[in-house]
Amino acid sequence: MARALEVEAELANIRAENSDLLARNALLELQAEKMRRAMYGARSERSERLIDQMELAFVELEETAAEDERLAQIAAARTTTVQGFVRKRTPRSFPDHLPRERVIVAAPEHCPCCGSDDLSKLGEDVTSTLEKVPARMKVIETVRERFSCRNCETITQPPAPFHVTPRGMFGPHLLASILFDKYGMHQPLNRQRDRYAREGVEIALSTMADQVGAAMVALKPLHMIIEAHGLAAERLHGDDTTIPVQAKGKTDTGRIWGYVRDDAPFGGGAPPVALFYYSRDREGRHPQSHLANYSGILQADAYAGYNELFKPGRKPGPLTRALCWAHARRYFFELADIAALTKRRGKKRVVISPLALEAVQRIDRIFDIERAINGRSQADRFAVRQELAAPAVAELETWMRDKRAALSRHDDVGKVMDYMLKDWGAFAAFLDDGRICLTNNAAERALRGIALGRKSWLFVGSDRGGERAAFMYTLIGTAKLNDVDPLAWLADALGQIADIPQARLHELLPWNWTPAAAQLPVAA
Repeated sequence: MARALEVEAELANIRAENSDLLARNALLELQAEKMRRAMYGARSERSERLIDQMELAFVELEETAAEDERLAQIAAARTTTVQGFVRKRTPRSFPDHLPRERVIVAAPEHCPCCGSDDLSKLGEDVTSTLEKVPARMKVIETVRERFSCRNCETITQPPAPFHVTPRGMFGPHLLASILFDKYGMHQPLNRQRDRYAREGVEIALSTMADQVGAAMVALKPLHMIIEAHGLAAERLHGDDTTIPVQAKGKTDTGRIWGYVRDDAPFGGGAPPVALFYYSRDREGRHPQSHLANYSGILQADAYAGYNELFKPGRKPGPLTRALCWAHARRYFFELADIAALTKRRGKKRVVISPLALEAVQRIDRIFDIERAINGRSQADRFAVRQELAAPAVAELETWMRDKRAALSRHDDVGKVMDYMLKDWGAFAAFLDDGRICLTNNAAERALRGIALGRKSWLFVGSDRGGERAAFMYTLIGTAKLNDVDPLAWLADALGQIADIPQARLHELLPWNWTPAAAQLPVAA
């Protein structure tokens, strides 16, 4: 067992060293390019864009290096013979004009060795941390006084405070602000660096990336609890969206997969959760991996990559398939919307399909029934659906099959009808189970923020960068679903997670957290 831990620690050190070398190499390339362009290059929008791209790529590698370094130190701590890898860093310093706040750790009143109260001060150690408070920046100096016992000459000093990240470079609120601005407000680190510089605080890009990577490891326990809670749901909403990924000479199209647990529509009391995962492509093996141990209801679109999850022989059991009526209605609505048709077909003559319009009207009657029972218990929803929705659904199916038989194979409305009729059982599944929703809008809403932010951050620089983005989207998205301010919650969680016992980690989860628990540092 000991040898296995040593091998694991050595491998973690190797990974950390490799990540560190890649980050150093990217920094040298970035510095060389900046010098070359400063001396010879023309200042243009295109050249500035290239520098931005190189900075984004460097940030990804720096975050990866910091994350791997922390993982290597954790692995080495489980052994007695392996020393954890530590990256070389330039000495840190803070601007002199920032106010200082001294937080003195109370010294012992008695010598811990002999119990004497005759103590004399020998000196003190000061740990400086850059912290952010509303409207101003300051440096917090945590002072640990050292005392010597005049009786036995034993030197005593309070232990150093725990920091959420190694070296404690940033305070929890500043670190939370950097994380939230990057992943919640879609502001890359190089733009944040420029903003802080305008405020009079110069923070190196490598320092910010280093702390972001370390914060991922610190927040991982909370992510694991949130993920386990989400995958314990009776029903999940699933969807995905594209995400640009930097590649050699081009930009690839990756994917962010979203799964939402929201039991409120059927009266469930479990807190809602938004889970996100990253992949380089859209192959079906990814959702199969994400939901490998899940057995329940999957509410999603008709993407074929989910099909393996519904097969009878699947372990631990086939998922129940439920399709989204909003998708189907949207297809009909597009054929009945004169504005959308005009925009799509240009100068060609636009003809609104009366069949599409009638289909929209019939589906809307089903939606009206659903609005009236949203939030009621599973049993109530089932009863109302059997009484009111089931006849409307049966009439819609009969009407569509009759009309489809009279349409040509390539008719646009006929294709939308085929989309519903070929999977009618999955569309009608909501009638037999009060937990199933009529739409998959919960997953689409969760992914909307990513779609809005794509143009701001251009791309993720690597697969590891995509995984970090999905990690933080999970934390931020879950906080929002629980009506919690993500920034305030992250700041409080980062401030406590280094000290809180593992058995009390649940207290930091968004649904157990209240704003009153967040206490920002108060000036002395």
